[in-house]
Amino acid sequence: MIISCDLWSLSSVQNTEIRFSLWNFTVAIAPTQSYRYTSLLAVGVGVLLFLLTSFSDPGTVTAKNVSKYLTAYPYDNAIYTQKECRTCKIPKPARSKHCNICDRCVARFDHHCGWMNNCIGEKNTRYFMAFLLWHFLICLYGAIVLGLVLAGQLKEFKVIYLLTAFYGIENSFSSLFPHVVQWLLGSYNTQILLMVFLAVVSLLLMGFFGYHAHLCLTNTTTNEKFKWQEYISWKRKVNEAKVSAAALKASISGMSVEKKPPESKWRAFFRRSPLEDAEAVVKNNIYDKGILCNLYEVVFPLSTRPSFSRSESKLD
Repeated sequence: MIISCDLWSLSSVQNTEIRFSLWNFTVAIAPTQSYRYTSLLAVGVGVLLFLLTSFSDPGTVTAKNVSKYLTAYPYDNAIYTQKECRTCKIPKPARSKHCNICDRCVARFDHHCGWMNNCIGEKNTRYFMAFLLWHFLICLYGAIVLGLVLAGQLKEFKVIYLLTAFYGIENSFSSLFPHVVQWLLGSYNTQILLMVFLAVVSLLLMGFFGYHAHLCLTNTTTNEKFKWQEYISWKRKVNEAKVSAAALKASISGMSVEKKPPESKWRAFFRRSPLEDAEAVVKNNIYDKGILCNLYEVVFPLSTRPSFSRSESKLD
């Protein structure tokens, strides 16, 4: 006979009852009235952050406000140079990009989020970060609470005691673990599935939030991260081409002046490559103003500050 079925009989003798359905499980651990209101508040905050991220303006650049964004974000003449948007037919401010899905230019463009059906840009990055952090905490809290509830059920029904006292199973983790898991899966399979799901989602949200938090702390966007990779790769190839051309020119001129004996294979093998003399490419992010200033810029975007509104009126 399966151990979980025997445990059912033994626990019934002790006037206990193992609830198999989700309904009975929720009734057994029915939350207090204040806890219910807190749960509704947590869900409400999550929905509010979703709506703010999805429906708020990410920082649309138009002909009316383009001067404000041109003042807020200067060109670095590296990954951003002065140019015009071929679709909107307006000057393209630094750090902006035209989103083909939304069909608009977005200031401080990070990426287009398919889950939010909106671009993540200058004005709604703060809502997006709050959304990730809030739902990470909710999922983590849910996984921990379910784990504690299941542990409480093990203690309430004295599963460990029954396994060791009535079945003679050794009181060690390696011996008890498979039997405890068998009992939990037979009694609370829905709750275990939900706990694992919440744990996995919380890990994914933690990684996603950590990645974007790093970008915010360094005042970089996802779009700029790829731009810098392309720029550094291109610049390195240009420098190597210059060094190779100079080395080839020096070699040709040396051969024309005097004939030297051929170089040995070993010496040629250990000879320093001219490409090692190429100038190193350094990332110079002029928008990185320190952790505190970078965070302040995310929470209070530059274009929303009164100083930039005044500068726009002066330009007009």
